[in-house]
Amino acid sequence: MPSPPPPGFSDLSLAEIARAAAENRLPPVESWNPAHCGDSEMRIARDGTWYHQGGPIQRPAMVRLFSTILRREPDGRFVLVTPVEKLDIAVEDAPFVAVELKIDGTGSDGRLAFRLNTDDVVVAGPNHPLRMETHEDGPHPYVQVRKGLDALISRALYYELAQLALDNGSSPPGVWSDGAFFGLEPAA
Repeated sequence: MPSPPPPGFSDLSLAEIARAAAENRLPPVESWNPAHCGDSEMRIARDGTWYHQGGPIQRPAMVRLFSTILRREPDGRFVLVTPVEKLDIAVEDAPFVAVELKIDGTGSDGRLAFRLNTDDVVVAGPNHPLRMETHEDGPHPYVQVRKGLDALISRALYYELAQLALDNGSSPPGVWSDGAFFGLEPAA
């Protein structure tokens, strides 16, 4: 089950945020291999809104619960999986959206923590890398949440990251987090 939303994300220290992220216990979805059962009739829109049978899911607690049983299959499909069933779910871009950023430190000592639309917290670094992709509508920045599951970094946060990269003067432009450097230019 995901940890409850962090109270006042911007008021927490990065150490407190990292501790909350580490305490987030998830079901062992990688070890569950039930037979495929069909379609969940659910989708996750590009903006992170979850839908069921065409209507948005209004209860944030339900979205958080479903997000804990989300898995990406080797063939690229997304599924909701339990010990007894596996259902397809459509994902328009990434299953999560990074909606808030906390910056601690500067340069190679810096750390970047992202709050997701599900209120989960991810600290970018070697285990949660940042990457850029080029799409028809421009660059899309992502942070890896867990195996095969990414969060699209919102445009406002992307601009914060770009400003941070400009301020640190790195070439190529990029940011540091948890001892790792991440370029902000899309891979060729």
